[in-house]
Amino acid sequence: MPSLHLPPLPPAPSAPRIRALGEELHALAPALRLLQAPSDLERLSADFHGYSPVLRKLLEGCRGQLVACPSRVEEVMAVAGACARHGVPLTVRGAGTGNYGQCVPLAGGLVLDMTGLNRVRRVDGETGEVEVEAGTLLVELDRWLLPHGRALRLAPSTYRGATVGGFIAGGSGGIGSLRWGFLRDPGHLLGLEVVSVEPEPRLLRLEGQACEPLNHAYGTNGILTALRLATTDAVGWWQMVVGFSDGAQALEAAQALPATALLLQELCLLDAPLAAALPWPAGCPSPSPGESRLLLLLAPDALAVASSWLEARGGSVVWRERESTSRGVPLRELTWNHTTLHWRARHPDWTYLQLLLPQPEGPFLEGLRSRWGDALHWHLEGVRQGGATRLAALPVLRDQGIGPLNELMAQCRDGGGLLFDPHVLTVEDGGLGVIDAQQVDCKRDLDPLGLLNPGKLRGWWERP
Repeated sequence: MPSLHLPPLPPAPSAPRIRALGEELHALAPALRLLQAPSDLERLSADFHGYSPVLRKLLEGCRGQLVACPSRVEEVMAVAGACARHGVPLTVRGAGTGNYGQCVPLAGGLVLDMTGLNRVRRVDGETGEVEVEAGTLLVELDRWLLPHGRALRLAPSTYRGATVGGFIAGGSGGIGSLRWGFLRDPGHLLGLEVVSVEPEPRLLRLEGQACEPLNHAYGTNGILTALRLATTDAVGWWQMVVGFSDGAQALEAAQALPATALLLQELCLLDAPLAAALPWPAGCPSPSPGESRLLLLLAPDALAVASSWLEARGGSVVWRERESTSRGVPLRELTWNHTTLHWRARHPDWTYLQLLLPQPEGPFLEGLRSRWGDALHWHLEGVRQGGATRLAALPVLRDQGIGPLNELMAQCRDGGGLLFDPHVLTVEDGGLGVIDAQQVDCKRDLDPLGLLNPGKLRGWWERP
């Protein structure tokens, strides 16, 4: 359950210590850009944790005291070593598109902005594996892969603004999860390059299973500088919007469509109030009153069959367009946490949850609707979990305080939902709720002083 208290933290470094750190960094790496203006500190110490009223209150005023912006691995190593020698906490950030406060420094110190490490190092022409620096934008990596006939398997809805390293360190899935599951499933992250935080930093290259403790660890146990990822064949996806006047029929279609032989990259189902609030792509009509909408990314050869299949189940195809030629808001930016973003632009007093739904989904959804009424709107996403197709949910809910929020989450758990709490700070509590000993052991090895992103790995301060 969300806590209104920060975890155990070291005191923020004194101003003289930060000044000494900056002077050493200037001497070690004269080309390294250092920022200390209040506006830079505020901007680069934040992400989109304001989606959560709990985190918004908890993280108010949490700021770094110095920002370093490296463009080479050698500069990252200089920062890591200097922070270790001066005992200064170090928080790594990508583009700050996450929603959970992962890159917010809880104990001050230095913020390491990795967006300057943005080179694609190589693509294997036989396997399609790509090695890329951590600060590369996902959309730029996809553009780089396209001439090779390859594409990313998974991407968040923040695809145009998120970095590769940030997605691996703080993400879990998104567009593509319908086909490929989640980032921590074996086979996505093939290798990585990581810098330790020690007086004499090490640059390590890890392969296969050795990478797993650093996957979705919020940057608490190593500085990711490059990653080796599996890719897939590039497809010229089409966007399709299907309207349903009957919400039960829409749910049945969303449940059954992934079992067909149609090639799908994304499946998103929106309750009518959510659909009415979204900024639809150019040429896509606004929904009729009471109309739920199914949003799809599908292969060109799936268009005709999908259209007739959906119409036979009560749907009406209201718009379709190639993703590459579409104008205005791309359909992928109406899914996943972009749905929450657009809703909160109109309703800033609302928040959200994340959970995997029990099966069958209908009784669970209706039970919560009957309790919460118009204070809860459902947003469902098709995913693959453990090899089986499931529906995840990112519902939006009116903020009524922590008591009702905890009541709703307890009701979700009691009904069989697997909750991924977006109102907590730690790696463990936002995931499966258990301490991963491998992540803690990795931190003990690569960050023995506990300087990386203090307060975000519960297993570190609860270890024996």
